[in-house]
Amino acid sequence: MVGDLYTPKNLHGKAAAIAVSGPFGAVKEQSSGLYAQTLAERGFITLAFDPSYTGESGGEPRNLASPEINTDDFSAAVDFLGTKSNIDRDKIGILGVCGWGGFALNAALADPRIKAVATSTMYDMTRVMAKGYNDSVGTDERYETKKKLAEQRWLDLQDGKPAYTGAINVDPKKIDASTPQFVAQYADYYRTPRGYHKRSVNSNSGESGWIVTNPISFINMPILAYASEM
Repeated sequence: MVGDLYTPKNLHGKAAAIAVSGPFGAVKEQSSGLYAQTLAERGFITLAFDPSYTGESGGEPRNLASPEINTDDFSAAVDFLGTKSNIDRDKIGILGVCGWGGFALNAALADPRIKAVATSTMYDMTRVMAKGYNDSVGTDERYETKKKLAEQRWLDLQDGKPAYTGAINVDPKKIDASTPQFVAQYADYYRTPRGYHKRSVNSNSGESGWIVTNPISFINMPILAYASEM
């Protein structure tokens, strides 16, 4: 994984640290970098990182996501922070933004080294992929989706490479009153100079989108299965 480390000015002794990632499909130069910078200004050492298989982080095939991998990304970030001599290992926390909020909570449940967890505008990616927006997808429709995704695995095997969803082509200039609020806000950030970045899947910067079969692992692996143990 590749990340940007932010250190407060005039730091003395060991400091608390926070690993930051998200939103889903974004890169460290976007929202997570802003959160990391702001938290560093308040005295924390912070790490904004690109999730595995996206941005500058390694991994093939590109633009792969899964609850298990992305949950462990936070633990990998904690691994790194714990190696720094100016960080107190007993004061490492994580922050998940939007779709990464769920992964952050998942990671905090699984990894006792994470002493604090916070989310910002949390979004449960496993739920939306399994049940659709506003829980609009029922059991029968979900089963048909799983069959199509399973068939896509055969096609990927035949082609020798994964198929991609294609860019999410939302033109900010064509947004009007009928555009769903989350789509309008998405386009206003990722598709304009304010938030655009060439490596971001969300910015549709010539990338091919997500791997078509990504939802398989999300549909079948709900996050926060043991939230009561937190």
